Amino acid sequence: MTKEFIVAIELGSSKMTGVAGKKNPDGSISILAVVKEDSTSCIRKGVVFNIDKTVLNLTNIVKKLETILKTNIARVYVGVGGQSIRSVKNTIITDLPSETIVTQDMINELMDANRSMSYAEQEILDAVTQEYQVDSLYQLDPVGIPCSRLQGNFLNILWRKTFYKNLNQCLNKAGLEIAELYLAPLALADNVLTETEKRTGCVLVDMGSDTTTVLVYYKNILRHLAVIPLGGENITKDITSLLMEDSQAEQMKLKYASAYTDNTDIDENQQYPIDTDRTVDSRKFIEIVESRLEEIIENIFYQIPNEFSEKLVSGFILTGGMSNMPNIEKAFSMHAPSAKIRIAKFVNQIINAKLPEITTHDGTMNTILGLLAKGDINCAGEDIKTDLFGKDGELKQANETTGQMKEPRQPSETSGTGIVQTEEEKRLAEEKLRKQKEEMEEAQRKAQEEERQRIAQEKKENSALNKIWKGLKNFASKITEEED
Repeated sequence: MTKEFIVAIELGSSKMTGVAGKKNPDGSISILAVVKEDSTSCIRKGVVFNIDKTVLNLTNIVKKLETILKTNIARVYVGVGGQSIRSVKNTIITDLPSETIVTQDMINELMDANRSMSYAEQEILDAVTQEYQVDSLYQLDPVGIPCSRLQGNFLNILWRKTFYKNLNQCLNKAGLEIAELYLAPLALADNVLTETEKRTGCVLVDMGSDTTTVLVYYKNILRHLAVIPLGGENITKDITSLLMEDSQAEQMKLKYASAYTDNTDIDENQQYPIDTDRTVDSRKFIEIVESRLEEIIENIFYQIPNEFSEKLVSGFILTGGMSNMPNIEKAFSMHAPSAKIRIAKFVNQIINAKLPEITTHDGTMNTILGLLAKGDINCAGEDIKTDLFGKDGELKQANETTGQMKEPRQPSETSGTGIVQTEEEKRLAEEKLRKQKEEMEEAQRKAQEEERQRIAQEKKENSALNKIWKGLKNFASKITEEED
């Protein structure tokens, strides 16, 4: 019996995580395996900076999963995230003859024109449609409406080209076939936010170790996305200013740090132990932690577009490792006293698992589980029937290619879904578009040539000399008929 499971890999700043899971008929997901690799030496702020070490981690994750599953992995889902991801608004306008009825092809042309925009040193990962303006009316679906001016308003999600190139290079060198490359923040949002929160407006804040990702939703549409290069690791680094190792600072943060402490609750005589010989005043420790957290929260609030700041009824949804810090809700409420605040400890799906990494429900696995939930292509290859070790004693490569090649998709086909094209998919799509353009140009050239010949023929037929010649021929015919 052929096995079926989904495999997702998340490239985090502190760890790289691979998860295999099986989707059940009732919609739940059963977790089959979870493996992790330390990524501090190859990924910084969610971005690959050491290609060789990242490739090694990727192959190790796949091999470990295959050992547990006793099955080759044919393909994987991968999440894209990290520093420099941001959103930019863009508008595309088309003027039409009066009372032209809008068609789906016109919409696709607007979307493709938007995706073909060029940004210096930036790559368009995805494009989210905000709305269409049909003459003076705003519509989400303008197909079938007559107008003379069609305008598309888009939110383009950008990433630095070097980061995009490095990631694709890692995936290629690791020999991984990609089922889909997803924008990790969008996969997370789809699986921790409720429909009500997206519709009424909310801010999703993913508080990680190196970065903090902010997404703003309103009326079920993503309105803003940004990654702030600040996270829990910055607090740890600040604590090291008390003259201690990073590991000591991390332990003290986890044990004593609080997002908010009322001034009256601070014991001026309390000391926190650094080691067996040294201590630090609790007030000094609290000030260090809260100062950095204050900066992070201020940056989060700065990312909320002014036009939505008073409309986000569902408030803030916090997730990620740093959302576990005590009194984090209080720290946010100090900036927005009337705003709702919810901690998303887990995804909305029903997850069946006995593994502690999953059952802890601390928000740290939400992104990888969101990626797993997105999967709909079987990632299982053939069962491993032979010894794991070949004759040369090396672990066999299991991520064999399936020989499948995706049909290149038009940019309009995946806009707003969170799907990111790999470099190969992008090349194929561009090649397809180039061929289509050449075919259209050739067809237009032929049509123009035929029209030119037709006009030339008409001119020839209507010329004075031609009319005289026709007259003489007719006269000669009549004389011939009379003689007969």
